[in-house]
Amino acid sequence: MMLAMACTKKSNKEETTGGEDLTQYVNPFIGTAFTGHTFPGATYPLGMMQPGPETGNFSWEYCSGYFYDDERINGFSQNRLNGTGCVDLGDLLMQPFSGGKRDDLSSRFDKTTEKASPGYYAVELSENDVKVEITTTPHVAFHRYTFAKDKAANVLADFQSGLVWQKERLHTHVLDNEVTFENDRTITGYTRRREWVERTYYFVIEFDKPILASEKLNPQDPREKAPRYILTFDPGEDSTLHMKIAMSTTGIEGAKANLAAEASGKEFDQAHREAKAEWNRYLSRVQIEGTNDQKTNFYTSLYHLYIQPNNIADVDGRYVGPAREITQSPTGKYYSTLSQWDTFRAAFPMYTILSPEIVSDLVNSMVDYSGQQGHLPIWALMGQETFTMIGNHSIPMIVDATLKGFTGFDAEKAYGEIKKSITTSNHPKSDWDIYDKYGYYPYDLIKTESVSRTLECGFDDYCAALMAQKLGKTDDYAFFMKRANYYKNLFDKESNTMRPKDANGKWLTPFDPYELAHADSQVGGHYTEGNALQYTWHVLQDIPGLIELMGGKEEATKVLDYLFHTKQESTGKLSDVTGLIGQYAHGNEPSHHVAYLYSWLNRPKETQRLVRQITSDFYQNKPDGLIGNDDCGQMSAWYLFSAMGFYPVNPVSGEMVFGAPQLPKVSIQVGEGKTFTVEAKNLSAENMYVDKIEWNGRPFDQQFISYADIMQGGTLVFYMTSASQS
Repeated sequence: MMLAMACTKKSNKEETTGGEDLTQYVNPFIGTAFTGHTFPGATYPLGMMQPGPETGNFSWEYCSGYFYDDERINGFSQNRLNGTGCVDLGDLLMQPFSGGKRDDLSSRFDKTTEKASPGYYAVELSENDVKVEITTTPHVAFHRYTFAKDKAANVLADFQSGLVWQKERLHTHVLDNEVTFENDRTITGYTRRREWVERTYYFVIEFDKPILASEKLNPQDPREKAPRYILTFDPGEDSTLHMKIAMSTTGIEGAKANLAAEASGKEFDQAHREAKAEWNRYLSRVQIEGTNDQKTNFYTSLYHLYIQPNNIADVDGRYVGPAREITQSPTGKYYSTLSQWDTFRAAFPMYTILSPEIVSDLVNSMVDYSGQQGHLPIWALMGQETFTMIGNHSIPMIVDATLKGFTGFDAEKAYGEIKKSITTSNHPKSDWDIYDKYGYYPYDLIKTESVSRTLECGFDDYCAALMAQKLGKTDDYAFFMKRANYYKNLFDKESNTMRPKDANGKWLTPFDPYELAHADSQVGGHYTEGNALQYTWHVLQDIPGLIELMGGKEEATKVLDYLFHTKQESTGKLSDVTGLIGQYAHGNEPSHHVAYLYSWLNRPKETQRLVRQITSDFYQNKPDGLIGNDDCGQMSAWYLFSAMGFYPVNPVSGEMVFGAPQLPKVSIQVGEGKTFTVEAKNLSAENMYVDKIEWNGRPFDQQFISYADIMQGGTLVFYMTSASQS
């Protein structure tokens, strides 16, 4: 798929934060085609709102409600998931149109009019004769519509619409709804709906001009609970209509308070400037050198990293979490949409470097959630549990923060929630009695994902052990470290893979290590979005132990080489398993650390070659430039780390294992006036290999650089060379 570039460039001298405008290097259209599942709407860093265009619905392709190849826009909804593999949000669809009512109010649009940058989206609807511009604050979406001067000005307000998995669900996903026209400029209400999770959102919609008429449309299906209205306006001499939409989880008064705090007296252009400035504040924490495409790939990845998690607390700190009651956040923040199964690997470690000020709030949000839900969040959306994916990877995030010295949370309380979550709190994808009885999940008792669940739980156990050790809990440390070695119970020496085993200790027969599996699909099976060849390497906590099981470095090298070089295709097909190099699948997270494992096998050059191949082939400045779901920033975080020359294979170790830098120079502001700089001397298309490394001017022969070193500031220099010289 080769698609045209669709990013708006701006002057690189524009002053927003006292320096270069780095938003010019963000292309929100990257990942909007193929399976990236990103979207180009307006966003605010870590904000609750993501207003933007909706081009489709009713399938996995429309997890974000937008696909670049589409030629029609159905309307503009107020929130969106970015880069996920499941469907929800897309609330409060608005569609402006000039002229008379039609049966189908979707509109064709000219791609050349579609513009997107951080905090801004614009397009001209050719059939509706309207120019649409959108920006946002954390809790309020701003819309500006410019209508045709000689036609009626209308807005379809669709309170029934929302992103759903199947078309049939569009008529049944709304469980309850209330819409009130408070006056001729203000509409308030709430919607209780169910898709990925069941939740209630409250809203206030404010127009800058009076509603002259409102026509309630007939429902499309008798089961629908929410209305659709055609609202008619007189846009005046300037032909424009401004609309502000604030949302809340707590109530209409909460939405009104959010609107008053963030939008009262604020015009569209001011909101846009503020969103852009805030994005520059985050982007400017990293300065890089490179080509325009390299800068665009890097800063777009950084942009994807901060579209979520989302602070869903109102401006006064109140929120509704899993207890479904209004709760006051002691910090004023409550983060959701963490996509833990994905983001614990690299996105969260990147937050600890680039934005340490949010880390304790993230941990407190997870701990508060656990106090209400009974276990730490697995994959929480808008404060509610989806029970999607496996393991409980809030644990490595909390432990990573603890071991790195973050103190803005109660470590003892956090550990208590960790221990409860993986010893006594069973949920749909855990059974601790079975896990402890057998030392693995037997496939005849745990019918799906038995191998993957064992491996992922083992890493959580390892993390719990480290925190227990940190807090002086020696018995707990021994218990969890024993569990962390359960992976050995599923290693089959005959096939050199992690293989399903039953409750009697017998291997699954027949066994196909190429067979793809995923419990959340009709495929089923013993792995999670992958197969045995890919998941065998998922022992993040003990790579040396895994190598020993395989018979030592020489034998492990053969197994790893086979993964990358086999020509045999997978058995079956999964949409999430993409970006294949042999059987390595970069489009899905369980493979993300695997290219770096050659560093344990005395073959760092192979890691360096693969990093170049992956960054060049799977991260490109075009709509189909991402090889898989961005997964709330994890795909992007892999690129950010790897472009700098290292990656957190074990994300709680505080160690970034060396690969090879892909940019000539990267500088990170790490606080207290300190700067961490990476330089790649002699870097070129041919010079992709590392000859030697220096740290602060001295030879550096370690396999990794530590988090502590990075945060102290300093200069890391890679001297690059070609294969013939290395």
